[in-house]
Amino acid sequence: MTPIEAPSPNFDDRALPITMIVLHYTGMVDAESAIARLRDPEAKVSSHYVVAEDGTVLRLVPDDKRAWHAGRSHWRDVTDVNSASIGIEIVNPGHEFGYRPFPDEQIDAVIRLVHDLKDRYEITRGNIVGHSDIAPARKRDPGELFPWGKLARLRLALPRPTKNLMDPMWSEAGFLLALERFGYDVTDKMAAIVAFQRRFRPELIDGEIDAECRMILLALLLPKPQGDD
Repeated sequence: MTPIEAPSPNFDDRALPITMIVLHYTGMVDAESAIARLRDPEAKVSSHYVVAEDGTVLRLVPDDKRAWHAGRSHWRDVTDVNSASIGIEIVNPGHEFGYRPFPDEQIDAVIRLVHDLKDRYEITRGNIVGHSDIAPARKRDPGELFPWGKLARLRLALPRPTKNLMDPMWSEAGFLLALERFGYDVTDKMAAIVAFQRRFRPELIDGEIDAECRMILLALLLPKPQGDD
């Protein structure tokens, strides 16, 4: 894969090694508007890559630089997520402008890009996350329509556990403690629960801690979560 160079001035130096990939949707009316904003010095936002709906990949910021895509965020004890991550913006209008499924050509390009980056920087599956995972109180992207299962089948993301599930019968406090241990910021309890559901149980995002949520989370905390993916 050879990305098209479309440099953005919005970056600075990393303070941490690359250990994460963060997937976003652009959340703007069209690709042109999103790319223009990511390259606008006044906007002070950027990403390393943009993947268009037809599968075209643009590189805005070199991998060794710190793009400004994550904002105030947290994942597994990392609070400067921008310094530790590669940010990939996936063109989609998002929930505000008509959220829709991601075309196959686009997802195929995302898979190729993630595969390359994962191998190059030896990134673990548990550190390939969505923007909503690292900033649950602020973000919903890439959203419940993003096909995480396709990535999981290629070992490019954690699977949704489906096998040998057991309910640990945690209290709400116990569930939130386990969710924090897994990696989420649980300062906003409801937002953290919703973000977890959006990622691992997208067919029912209600903010309620039920047996299925408890079972999925327990399985994810095991060394090798097992799923159909």
